[in-house]
Parts: sequence; structure tokens; C-alpha cells
Amino acid sequence: MRLKPTLILCLMACIQASCAGQDWPSLWRSYVTGFMDDQVRVIDHDAGDRTTSEGQAYGLFFALVANDRTRFDGLLHWTEKNLAAGDLTAHLPAWLWGCGANNQWGVLDSNSAADADLWIAYTLLEAGEAWNEPRYTKVGLALAHRIAADEVVEVPGVGTIVAPGATGFQHGNSYRLNASYVPIQIIFRLARLMPDAPWAKVATATPALVRDSAPNGFVSDWTEFKDDAGIQASPSIGSYDAIRVYLWAGMLDPATPHRDDTLKALAGMAGYLRTNPIPPAKVRPDGSIEDPKGPVGFSAALLPYASAINDEQIRDQQLSRVQSEFKAQLGLLGSPPKYYDQNLALFGLGFFQQEFWFDSKGALKLRWKHN
Repeated sequence: MRLKPTLILCLMACIQASCAGQDWPSLWRSYVTGFMDDQVRVIDHDAGDRTTSEGQAYGLFFALVANDRTRFDGLLHWTEKNLAAGDLTAHLPAWLWGCGANNQWGVLDSNSAADADLWIAYTLLEAGEAWNEPRYTKVGLALAHRIAADEVVEVPGVGTIVAPGATGFQHGNSYRLNASYVPIQIIFRLARLMPDAPWAKVATATPALVRDSAPNGFVSDWTEFKDDAGIQASPSIGSYDAIRVYLWAGMLDPATPHRDDTLKALAGMAGYLRTNPIPPAKVRPDGSIEDPKGPVGFSAALLPYASAINDEQIRDQQLSRVQSEFKAQLGLLGSPPKYYDQNLALFGLGFFQQEFWFDSKGALKLRWKHN
């Protein structure tokens, strides 16, 4: 049975009333309790208590959405000191920090991760505007320029695109790219704020990258582009990276250029979910399913996507699953709660509950600024 939008809102209200803590602010507070330490680093307990630049980037974004400036400053300070040699204006953050040889904690891999870099730069720029803090804007612009210098590449047959990191993703005439690393709204926002940088060219090429990464309606985690006899795209399996593409696309404003074409390119997921209530964990490049049971975070991530394609059946099913896997004792999703599931849920539910949204040019809109 399909529910009307007004009933969906009533359902959300009932969920929040009966499951104290499932509203977005409470989920954020539970996330802080479960996955951050006193130094304000985000911890992945399922991977040796490591910290990634991705986790720090998401933490900064959620702190801005929560209007939690004290925590925002703590996350920023830790990230700059431990991942960027003390200066985010001069260094891209290392992607991996944790316990290494001789039980010493520090940077384990100094290469960068462009998805985290983009979210950090974008969040700093939006925080500078939201909190009227020029320091954030200055660091955000400098980091965006560093990304443009070190991570933006020209791929023959594809265009100007953001590579997944500063090194290791080009081998001769072959480029390994990841569509989930380049949220279209972030690229559009940078293109508007930095017209003299290459972001307008990146904005032109990114929607095509998403489409090329989903030849059968399902996005791949990685796609290798080879410039032999014309461009050849070789997608990989779609799983934990790819789920973010549906999330980013679902959060696009309806007036965003290429939005409808992007959603159409991802139609394989919608077709699958109309007959299967649980999102697949792994999808082969030909569109066949390797693992049919994705984690609860996948369902939360697909809430904006289901809303964007106006499919109430999919939206209701995914919302019901998120509700059923909420654990009131910890205020988190899943048993045990996983780091990545909570991040996907904070994005998906935050957008679904309109704690934040994006306009057609990628600018961030915040509930606490519009109340």
C-alpha cells in the first residue's frame, strides 16, 4: 500500500515520538557518544579504531548541520594537526590515521582521498557563510585550490575530472575513477564560488562520469577508463562506495542541471527495489546481484533517492526498515551499530527530515538558519 506524503509526515512524527532519539539531532548526539573521542576524532571501531579523512569530513558537515560550532572547531583542529601537518591551506589531509608499527599512533597512509577533501573544503566554505567566520572561508578556498592543483586531472574522452586521490590512480593511458567521490552539488558550488578555477569544467564532466559508471542502471564502486581505440569504461562491482552516488543524486535540487538524466542513469536500483524490499550489498557490472542484503545504512541512504524519483513504495519500505533497525538503548542503527551505517543515516535522514538541503547551485541550506 502506498502512503500519501501527509501520512509519511505523520509516520515520521510517530516514529520520533515512540522511538526517542531517532530524530536527526538525537541520532547525531548518539553518534558523537559512540564514535568520537575527547580529541574530537571520528573512530571506526570495526577497523582497528582507525580514523579516516572521510570520517572527519562527515563529522564536520554534521556538526555544521547541528549548529555545533564547538565540536566543529574540535574536529577541524584535530584534522589539521594530525592529517594535514598542521596546515590545511598547504597540505591535503592524509586519508588514514591509526595504530601502526610499535603500537605508535599516527598517519598510516599519507595519500589523499578526494571525496573527503571535497567535503571538507565545501563544509568550511558553507560554515564560513553560516557562522560569518572568515577564517573558515579562507581555509576552505585554499583547500579547494589545493584539490584543483593536486587532484583534478584531464582524462582523454572524459574531460576534466577529480581523481580519487593525489597519486596512484593513473597508469599510462588508464585512469581509475570513482563516481561517489564527486557529489555534483559540491562541484557546482565550487564552480560558482571559484570561477577562475577548473571547477566549471569539472561540473561539465562529472554527470557523464556518473552515467558511464552505471551502464546497466547500477553504479560501480570503481570505473577504469582506458584511452585505446576511443574511450573504454570498465566498471567494477557496485557496493559500499556506489551507494553514495544514489544518496548524492537523491539530494540534488530538482532544478539542478543534469539532475533528471543522472537519476535516470541509476534506474536499475529503482527497478530492483520495486520487487525487493532490501537494497543489494553487491551488484555485478552486468546488473546481476551478488549479495542481496545490504546493511541498514543503505536503506537510509536511499530515502532521498526514493523521494527524488517520487516512488512512495520504495520510500516507505526503506523508512520501515530504518525504523525496525533502530536500537533505542544506544540511539543508533543496527546491532551492533556500524560506523558507516550511521554516516549514511545521518546524511539520508538529515535530508529526509529537512535538517539540511541544497539549492540548484549547490549552496547548503540549514534548518537552524531558516527557522
